[in-house]
Amino acid sequence: MEHTVTTLPTARQPGCPFDPPKELIDAREHSPISRFPFPDGHQGWLITGYDLVRSVLADSRFSSRRELMRHHPLVDFGDIEVPPAPSGEFILMDEPQHSRYRKPLVGKFTVRRMRLLTERVEQITADHLDAMEKAGPSADLVTAFAKPIPAIVICELLGVPYEDRGRFQDQIDKFLGGETSDEELIAAYTATQQYLAELVVAKRANPTDDVLSDLTDSDLTDEELRGMALILLSAGFDTTANMLALGTFALLQNPAQLAALRAEPALIDGAVEELLRYLTVVKSFMRTALEDVELGGHTIKAGTTVILSYNTANRDPGRFTDPHVLDLRRQDGGHLAFGHGIHQCLGQQLARVEMRVALPALLNRFPTLRLAVPAEEVALRPEIADVYGVKSLPVTWEV
Repeated sequence: MEHTVTTLPTARQPGCPFDPPKELIDAREHSPISRFPFPDGHQGWLITGYDLVRSVLADSRFSSRRELMRHHPLVDFGDIEVPPAPSGEFILMDEPQHSRYRKPLVGKFTVRRMRLLTERVEQITADHLDAMEKAGPSADLVTAFAKPIPAIVICELLGVPYEDRGRFQDQIDKFLGGETSDEELIAAYTATQQYLAELVVAKRANPTDDVLSDLTDSDLTDEELRGMALILLSAGFDTTANMLALGTFALLQNPAQLAALRAEPALIDGAVEELLRYLTVVKSFMRTALEDVELGGHTIKAGTTVILSYNTANRDPGRFTDPHVLDLRRQDGGHLAFGHGIHQCLGQQLARVEMRVALPALLNRFPTLRLAVPAEEVALRPEIADVYGVKSLPVTWEV
């Protein structure tokens, strides 16, 4: 029997800031695929089960092109025409355009190259922990730790001057954080685009030792490089920053798991993967069918937009044992926090390096770290935000 979800749930259950909205969990338990009427009247689908989400991500019959995904799951924009993604913004493109931009970057984000960054990430982390300790014994972990570490790393990789890091943090927050007006969002996005365009010109004139300078020695245009830089800057900063803050919050709320990680440093690799699965800060994405596709016993008609619910897929009991439990020793891996298929997150190894370094360093430096406010008072990002997380995380420790 066909199941329908009439609105996309966004509110998390009181006291359960790490779990997907209950209505989404209920929808997946009823069926891994449900009808979903978009606010503008488009009849789409909501896919909540692990196997079906993974299959769509690997299926070239489903498009990532922005101009085909014109139906927003929460807002009715009417008949506004959505243009194709700007040059270089490859996550919103299909082949062959997607590979034109992604392939030159693949060698920059290999496991080996990211491991070579470990020493630098360790130094950046230590510097910020030193500052926290000096200013302590309390801090907002978001501004003192979670945001600046990935911001510095991605800015250094792209060759963004250090003094511009703060501006980028603010601008990215505005167009990804879900709390600014449309005017502020557009202004922040436009300012970032303009800055990156100027940075590309500067790198062509005076290349330095960074990814963006490397890419200027190619047939990519300035406009294409600007778009690629925007994708790397946004994805390389915001997702990891929210994983560091929300991951710390989750560990503090699971004291047995926190104690295990402190006692067994070798658990960190598994802990990072489990936190990525358990939290799934990139909650969903969309695809549009290019032709009729049979999926989960239903026909997805050509031109139909589907919502892929990553957070319910990563909590699917058909794939993960006790999926709502944070278990740092979990053996059933294969989460979809970085997506799957040709669009799987390019910077996933960088995110892993940052989490593997920063989280143990924080926990070791402050063995008595705890929340400075009741858990229910921790300010969460609004669910409309592209990336889920905490706005602030007040912590304290014993001196």
